Amino acid sequence: MNYYSLNNIAPTTTFENAVIKGLAPDRGLYFPESITPLEPSFFETIETLSNDVIAFEAIKQFISPEIPEAILKTIISETLNFDFPVVNLTESISTLELFHGPTMAFKDVGARFMARCLGYFNKDNSNEVTVLVATSGDTGGAVANGFLGVKGVRVVILYPSGKVSTIQEKQLTTLGQNITALEVDGTFDDCQDMVKKAFLDEQLTSKMQLTSANSINVARWLPQLFYFMFAYKQLKQQHKTIVFSVPSGNFGNVCAGMIAQKLGLPIHHFIASNNDNNVVTRYLKSKSYDPKPSVQTVSNAMDVGNPSNFIRIQAIYKNEFETLKENLSSYSFTDEETKEALKEIYSTTNYIADPHGAVGYLGCKSYLKTNPEAHCVFLETAHPTKFLDVVEEVIPAEIPLPPQIQAVIDKQKVATEIKDYTAFKAFLTQL
Repeated sequence: MNYYSLNNIAPTTTFENAVIKGLAPDRGLYFPESITPLEPSFFETIETLSNDVIAFEAIKQFISPEIPEAILKTIISETLNFDFPVVNLTESISTLELFHGPTMAFKDVGARFMARCLGYFNKDNSNEVTVLVATSGDTGGAVANGFLGVKGVRVVILYPSGKVSTIQEKQLTTLGQNITALEVDGTFDDCQDMVKKAFLDEQLTSKMQLTSANSINVARWLPQLFYFMFAYKQLKQQHKTIVFSVPSGNFGNVCAGMIAQKLGLPIHHFIASNNDNNVVTRYLKSKSYDPKPSVQTVSNAMDVGNPSNFIRIQAIYKNEFETLKENLSSYSFTDEETKEALKEIYSTTNYIADPHGAVGYLGCKSYLKTNPEAHCVFLETAHPTKFLDVVEEVIPAEIPLPPQIQAVIDKQKVATEIKDYTAFKAFLTQL
């Protein structure tokens, strides 16, 4: 499979090069040249297949032939060694739990998959690869865990000071070894801008091999299509009209779900559920795409003012606004509405959601008002203990810390404070 830049200037390239480079030379995101639907029989019998088989059949066209099938199967098996349960809450609403991995967030899938792909490509390379990742919370922890100890790979994580939860911060600042954390005096957008600048800085790129582990990287983004298939596998027998409500920040998840749909997965509709960072909600109403600086909310992983992956979504729909709107709805919700939703979910179903899941739940409720025949699945993207300060404020229940959290909570944070790109560049040149 070849990949092309969505800026349409840089030449097409291989999966390997797209993974290693992260971003195309013309600053565009890489996108697969083609998407070939799977045979209808695959989805007709999907409930009989293991998750590993489903994932392999879904992803192999995007990877082959650069990673041998036997190795790809091993990568998948090592990536997906935890559960992806769908939990039914009401007759019309379920949640897909994506927090059973090592850092208890959905990003464990993409981070683990990418780490293993990069490890394979770098196995005979004497040059160290430096992975840069901007995080609004969960990406950093997942990437740190996924890449920990990977030979020939160094990871530098940028996160906004005071804008991630205590547990998220511990997960990305306490591992050591080949993982370094930079605490940025700014927002997630500032972190993301620094990473993008570094890729285009010839003084850096001439001296070191840089790549990204954000969802701009195809190896981080594409595997996120797996769990939409896993959810369908569990719901297929009970529901005909399945809709996914996706808490959306950088729009990698909903975009990956749309790729799954292009492969033939019978998803009826998508909902992009936003907090106050709602550029896409506004776009679908006005047809005007107007990014704004991000604002801080209780669902911090979604605090993205200019989502990188939305250009991929536009590419899927060939920039046809009306076609996109037929398949994507979007709603945005305030912090107060999010907290009320946490209370409502707990009081009516005894289920404890995290703030991002609560936003997804509200998206379901909004959609079901005019589409009562649908069954709506919201993504529970992280474990509620990662947001204890928010959850315990509104829910009268003590949430025990899972082992994954207990393992880091008492460790000493190690992070370097930086203020701007100049400081970031100076740090990288000293590595």
